[in-house]
Amino acid sequence: MRYADGPSVHEEIHIKAAPSDVWRLVTDIALPARLSPELQRTEWLDGATGPVLGAQFAGYNRHPVAGLEWRTVSRVAVLEPERRFAWEVIDPEGRYGEEPTDPARPLATWTFELRAADGGTVLSHSGRIGPARSGLNLAIDREPEREKEIVQARLGDLRTGIRATLDGVKHLAEERA
Repeated sequence: MRYADGPSVHEEIHIKAAPSDVWRLVTDIALPARLSPELQRTEWLDGATGPVLGAQFAGYNRHPVAGLEWRTVSRVAVLEPERRFAWEVIDPEGRYGEEPTDPARPLATWTFELRAADGGTVLSHSGRIGPARSGLNLAIDREPEREKEIVQARLGDLRTGIRATLDGVKHLAEERA
């Protein structure tokens, strides 16, 4: 799989809690930093204090193996209460060799989807890479012959983070229910 293909990962989990309880957890942008091996902390930007359509937040990341650290800026792209929450990672500074991100071309898109099922909630979490250039492209530029391997490794990292986040949300929601 190549970067230009828009590679993605998707996982889901059943949680024995109401969608409203799960929703409160997944829309708390600070929660994944407690659960993910990569995301270290988050903060709302431009005076935002919670998830509203168009609100922006910063994420501070660290790759546990590579030792790399970086900051992202994300914009809330979808907010359908108790159903869907999505944000797009943007590049307002143009750090990866393109003009600042066109809203139609984010670096990545992350989505939580909820649906009531079997007395609880099925929570899915997905991430899609691209289409805009990101830090991953810097590694691909250095070794273009290894693009598929680099993309697959990154998808593995993202899947690990998604699983940790889903397991953590499940634990917290069921503990509170």
